[in-house]
Amino acid sequence: MKPFVRTVLIVVLVLALAAGGGAWYVWNGMQPVKPAGAPVEFTVEKGMGSAEIADLLEEHGIIRNALLFKGYLRWVNEGSAFMAGTYTASPGDTYDTLIARLNAGDVVKEETVVFTIPEGFTAQQVADKLAEAWGQPADTFLKLIDTGTGLEAVQTLDVPENADVRHRLEGYLFPETYELAKDSTPQEIIAAMLEQFTKKLDSIEGWQEKLEKRGLTLHELLTVASLVEREVVVDEERPLVAGVIYNRLDKGQNLEIDATVQYLLDKQKERLLYKDLEAESPYNTYKNPGLPPGPIANPGLASIQAALEPEASDYYFYVTKKDGTQGHLFGKTYEEHLANIKKSEQNP
Repeated sequence: MKPFVRTVLIVVLVLALAAGGGAWYVWNGMQPVKPAGAPVEFTVEKGMGSAEIADLLEEHGIIRNALLFKGYLRWVNEGSAFMAGTYTASPGDTYDTLIARLNAGDVVKEETVVFTIPEGFTAQQVADKLAEAWGQPADTFLKLIDTGTGLEAVQTLDVPENADVRHRLEGYLFPETYELAKDSTPQEIIAAMLEQFTKKLDSIEGWQEKLEKRGLTLHELLTVASLVEREVVVDEERPLVAGVIYNRLDKGQNLEIDATVQYLLDKQKERLLYKDLEAESPYNTYKNPGLPPGPIANPGLASIQAALEPEASDYYFYVTKKDGTQGHLFGKTYEEHLANIKKSEQNP
């Protein structure tokens, strides 16, 4: 064999071996890590590019070679839609599996707490409910409800700071079923409830204009709504009872609403005594004219809407029926009211 031909053959052989070695290197580098290990948790931060994510995967031992993963992403035109979050992946997952998971945002599900605040719950009852759900003292939540410290919504909603108000955020903690991260702070929990209140309020079309037309502040509206919430069970009667409240306010007549006195008691009574009605408090609407200084509970949307758009009537009185319907008998005069009281007692 001539020297020139021999040289050419040697060069070809070397190139073939090099190409084969390179192909093997790429093939081997793209193989899942062996042996496959337990799932590994890693976090993709907001703003991370695909190259940084590839390095992250290699650092956590999920892939063999970040450089090859970057090349693969370019080849298959992937990586631009990867979503931030905390993921789990196993050493042994294929490139395509990892890509699909990152594209879908298939993040680790946070452990959550589900809790329900019924309509008409007071601030104290809300605090007790949150304490039970999070295993923390009720005072932790109640102090925040009383002060509103550090809560942006307190400023946005212009929640007044009044020394006569028992709980500053009473009325603003929207009754709802919530699901929040288990590691949520008390401030984050209360903030979520205030955010839900704002959303629900904004679902009422033109509520600001309606409020202005009634000549009320939001705080006063919620106070009326809380009275309706605590007094009424039958939804259809909410606007009518709201109308009675406004009639008495316009006339300068004391509201004389039992629920305002019940609010002062440590424990609800089935029937108030005359001595209860003598309680010294700005919340006692038997002794003080006008609205109490703030809401006495956290009203639902139906009661807020009723307070915003009451049903006009000539009624100034109502009494609960004792026939199990939980409805009311309405009267225009005190004489009618007394007659309705007798009528209600005759139909147990």
